[in-house]
Amino acid sequence: SAMRAYLSKLRKDYQKMSLTEQEALADPVSQLESWIADAANNHVPEPNAFSLGTVDMDGKPHSRIVLLRNLKADGLVFYSNYQSAKARQLDTNPHVAINFFWVDMERQVRIEGIAKKLSVVESNEYFQSRPRLNQIAAWASPQSEEVTSREELDAMVQAIEEKFKGVEVIEKPPFWGGYKVEPTYFEFWQGRPGRLHDRIAYRKSENGWDKVRLAP
Repeated sequence: SAMRAYLSKLRKDYQKMSLTEQEALADPVSQLESWIADAANNHVPEPNAFSLGTVDMDGKPHSRIVLLRNLKADGLVFYSNYQSAKARQLDTNPHVAINFFWVDMERQVRIEGIAKKLSVVESNEYFQSRPRLNQIAAWASPQSEEVTSREELDAMVQAIEEKFKGVEVIEKPPFWGGYKVEPTYFEFWQGRPGRLHDRIAYRKSENGWDKVRLAP
């Protein structure tokens, strides 16, 4: 087909930057922070968006885009409904795979790690920083459950808006909160000409992080 022919010939030669072992920082979290800052400074849309891969009890993988909301020395933080599909999968298997891709920077980062729920205190603190409409949506939406129509969802939101009318501070739902992914593996990928890409990987060890180069 025309689309198949188009896709088979679709190629981009990456030429903007390189990544050497010397340039890659000793700490992969700091390296990630640097690349996110580069993406933001270059006006890449949603520089904190990443694909989150999880596995369910049948060994079936699932992925979706979520937003990084905090980057700590010991992990990456995102938030979710604890009754969602991703949360049920994390309850069964906390191992996750993360992928950041900034096409304008010709860069991607792969991360593997273990997801653990944040403390209620930390989740509460973040919830209070969210816009009011986002807070209401967290209460109203039965995330990942089937709804009959958009109108039904709008009605749920309206009911919650009525419930909290005149309430200045909306409390965090008990079924909503954060996760921190404690990483065990990082791979920083920088596109290079001729598909000879730079791949610098970090593996968690007793002494911190072991840094190696991978063949493209």
